[in-house]
Amino acid sequence: MSRFLRPLAVVGLLALVAVPASAQQWLNADTTKRTNQSSFRAIDELPDPNDYRNASGGPGPRYWQQQVDYRIQASLDTTTHTITGSERVTYHNNSPDQLSYLWFQLDQNIDDPAVSRAIQSAPALPKNLSPQARRFLAPESFDGGHKITRVQVVTTRAGRVTKTDARYVINGTVLKVLLPAPLASKGVAVVEIDWHFIMPEQSRNGRGVREKLKDGWAYEAAQWFPRASVYDDVNGWQTDQFMGQGEFYLNFGTYDVELTVPHDHIVAATGVLQNPLEVLTTTQRQRLAQAMKAETPTFIITKDEIATPGTRPAGSRALTWKFHADSVRDFAWVSSRAYAWDAAGFRYTPTSRPIEMHSLYPREGMPLWDSLSTKAIAQTMRTYGRMAFPYPYPKAVNVHGAVGGMEYPMIAFCGARPAPDGSYTPQLARGLISVTIHEVGHNWFPMIVASDERKWTWMDEGLNSFVQYYAEKEWDPQYPSRRGPAKAIVDYMKEPRQVPLMTESDQIQTQFGNNGYSKPAAGLVMLREHILGPELFDQAFGEYSRRWMFKHPMPGDFFRTLDDGSGELLNWFWRGWFYTTYPNDQAVTTVESQPGSDLPGGAQRGKVYTRITVENKGGLVMPLQLDVTLADGTTRRVKLPVDVWRRNEQSFTYGLFSDQDVVKVVVDPDEVFADINRDNNTWVKPAPAAS
Repeated sequence: MSRFLRPLAVVGLLALVAVPASAQQWLNADTTKRTNQSSFRAIDELPDPNDYRNASGGPGPRYWQQQVDYRIQASLDTTTHTITGSERVTYHNNSPDQLSYLWFQLDQNIDDPAVSRAIQSAPALPKNLSPQARRFLAPESFDGGHKITRVQVVTTRAGRVTKTDARYVINGTVLKVLLPAPLASKGVAVVEIDWHFIMPEQSRNGRGVREKLKDGWAYEAAQWFPRASVYDDVNGWQTDQFMGQGEFYLNFGTYDVELTVPHDHIVAATGVLQNPLEVLTTTQRQRLAQAMKAETPTFIITKDEIATPGTRPAGSRALTWKFHADSVRDFAWVSSRAYAWDAAGFRYTPTSRPIEMHSLYPREGMPLWDSLSTKAIAQTMRTYGRMAFPYPYPKAVNVHGAVGGMEYPMIAFCGARPAPDGSYTPQLARGLISVTIHEVGHNWFPMIVASDERKWTWMDEGLNSFVQYYAEKEWDPQYPSRRGPAKAIVDYMKEPRQVPLMTESDQIQTQFGNNGYSKPAAGLVMLREHILGPELFDQAFGEYSRRWMFKHPMPGDFFRTLDDGSGELLNWFWRGWFYTTYPNDQAVTTVESQPGSDLPGGAQRGKVYTRITVENKGGLVMPLQLDVTLADGTTRRVKLPVDVWRRNEQSFTYGLFSDQDVVKVVVDPDEVFADINRDNNTWVKPAPAAS
């Protein structure tokens, strides 16, 4: 036998020893099928690569996406709590297709009983309903929804502008506008829409609401204007109804928005304020300039100044606040006379232009918000900037109000309110830190890495919760993170009614938070810390984040990018963790020893040779970690790759030499692989029988 062939012969011999001749021992085998059922096989569900999305997980050479620009004028009536608006939408058809109509999202229609699928399909209410549940499940009925009063198509020929009434159809939470002539590829259509709606106090969408505070009403306006639906290379038109759980999927564009509100109101919004001389006082402008010079927050409006005349320019007429934003996919805003306001600047380098960080909150939010909110924004900038990409927008705003946690470009709505006497617990403080990091972090996922939230909750909530975990640990290494550690997801992995992560958002009916947030976060922490290692994972995750900035990734793009960037084919992981609900249950079944001298060359390697057999009793294959304790009390940590299951997914026997007997074996000793049954993870050598 050639010395070059000898290693191959040994491998072949081991394969014969490891695999019984009767059948391939797949973990989830269906004996009625004569097909490849290995956990390591290719994933059939992934779409074929093409010119739009390539095999490495990146945009292809012919990738395209639509651009939609908005000019909006809106006003707030605080007597009727009505927002009235008029928008001009410029739709750039960058697709290769001709379009006969445009679709728009009317998310406010979730509160219109006449058309809302969420209302019409709601089951009977339980006997007892908490106040929090009531806000979402049983808000008071009111005249909700978008009231569309004008839809016109605008054409310009020879310098002459013509506005023509458009045919349109409202179908639940979407609006179809028929064009007078098909819109050619590379063509532009202009549509104008007028509308109004009542801002709810309670809403089924839980996102845009008003609240009565000590110093007046506060309005959080979100999903408030007709927004063009996405037309892409995967869905065509994405027209899924807004049912509440599946949030939104939107186009990037430029926004110019004018908001007319009562004179005594303060407004914060997506985009950069264009007319500070008209809506801010000299003192406020000076304080803002000073605040941008340091990360330590500076008050722009103090608690004692809330709702006082000195916080507003002279006069009493309504003021119009003007904002401009580039490369954003949505626009949200808040308005109230009840806000305190602090701000600071964040820099990635000493010479870079500061990113404006703003926190607005009523006196009900103090003293908690003034001590933590802006600092938590800065932590988000640091961690997400390192793990994904530096924050590209000019500002980030966090606003306290009735919306407990929601995100929009450059602005977040968060809860966490102290008791009426101003006291708060450490748990509430951590709640504010976490929700701020999470909602501001959504600027990265999905506001910039703009996945389809109507379909894939895990692509925004899960990825965001994953990075949030590291931001919390950088805030405090002992931070008790709710999402990220594998052992935190074990109970959910036992849930018989769970559905795979690859389930559309509105089809997740059991433990939505664990499915959309916790399980994907735990899986990615597992992948980073214990499968790929931080260096390879971070390179691949950063590549995904950067290559899909301001674009529309799909699940396959994420899976393929991490495979490509890490140099690993992770079919077993994506299939098990994302496409199934199988749990991980590794069990020590037998531990047997013999003298090392019985084996060729064994005498030089150790006095004892021990075989440890571990069985997969769940449906997942995972790497194998063992703590092996010897008679002298020393413990060896054994880390084995997932490849130990390639020959036999059901059982693997590990062998080791030692100079002392093995007295204890523990599988998954640090609880990093979400093993659902710890009772079978430990073997202890039986005590000698009494003579």
